[in-house]
Amino acid sequence: MSDRYSLLILPGDGIGPEVMAEVVKVIDWFKTNRAMPFDIQHGLVGGSSYDAHGTPLTDETMALAQSVDAVLLGAVGGPKYDDLDFAVKPERGLLRLRKEMDLFANLRPAQCFDALADFSSLKREVVAGLDILIVRELTSGVYFGTPRGIEADPTPGNEGGRVGINTQRYTSGEIRRVARAAFELAAKRRGKVCSMEKANVMESGILWREETQWVHDNEYSQIELSHMYADNGLMQLVRKPAQFDVILTDNLFGDLLSDAAAMLTGSLGMLPSASLGAPMANGRPKALYEPVHGSAPDIAGQGKANPIACILSFAMALRYSFAEGKAADQLEAAVQTVLAEGVRTADLMGPEGGQPVSTSEMGDRIVAALSA
Repeated sequence: MSDRYSLLILPGDGIGPEVMAEVVKVIDWFKTNRAMPFDIQHGLVGGSSYDAHGTPLTDETMALAQSVDAVLLGAVGGPKYDDLDFAVKPERGLLRLRKEMDLFANLRPAQCFDALADFSSLKREVVAGLDILIVRELTSGVYFGTPRGIEADPTPGNEGGRVGINTQRYTSGEIRRVARAAFELAAKRRGKVCSMEKANVMESGILWREETQWVHDNEYSQIELSHMYADNGLMQLVRKPAQFDVILTDNLFGDLLSDAAAMLTGSLGMLPSASLGAPMANGRPKALYEPVHGSAPDIAGQGKANPIACILSFAMALRYSFAEGKAADQLEAAVQTVLAEGVRTADLMGPEGGQPVSTSEMGDRIVAALSA
């Protein structure tokens, strides 16, 4: 494995450059104080790339993303680009990265920091100490299956009508590789995987359950595996979320479940994510890390954005791309410390108030906590 850590930073649009600037402060701290050998390059994606090059992602930036150990992305999009042709909308740049890097496992942690437990829509006693990881298959399923499209409805009596078609499709190989990712992650956590699908009404769900069980029985029998219908799983997430450790699910249900889990924590500004692919020649996985929040153009440039989700995304990079688990723990603990002191960006200001800070001040406080 290479002794250098190569990173491509793509700040993107809206608040992306602001929150990414705080991540760079954190990276610089680890370079200076822990002698971590980061090689950093910068590029454009989304609307910023379209403005400069007429495309949301250039071939050169795509090639660079394929060559580095990890990509850190801020956010893409904004109303400025709403009237662009679909093929060059900012979001197409992000989707191209995911597709061409073959990032099949999306990791969405839902962690409730003690200082923010009252921000959840659920009672404190339900979410306090919550630590769930949702592993969502990202490159197949109904979002990518064919046939798809909108066409004339051929049903007799429905002349002049249309039909919308999307196909839910999974192969054994696609299911097995994301299942392995979930089991590997569970082995480093509390050793539990709950696989969610709709095997009661969908053949793809039957295959999902059978293949996940096969991987468990033949390769990860030491991990506790349970199965749950996805609709019940969503209900259980808001009833008793602490029962879960790692949730494994497909692309469509993962989209729904991860957004529901996000609200358990109280603020989108707190949620990181990782999208991982197969190992490269140096043993590190293809990887893209990004906060869950969007580009928030309404507050861009005002110093109101919460940089914590982007900073925690870098913590995930430390953990999953660079095997720097202790450093990731240290960074997460620094965030916890700052929040416990009552330091708050605008999105975290609740009825009890707190110390209001700007985006850059929050980054400075987290860096200071690293040094404490």
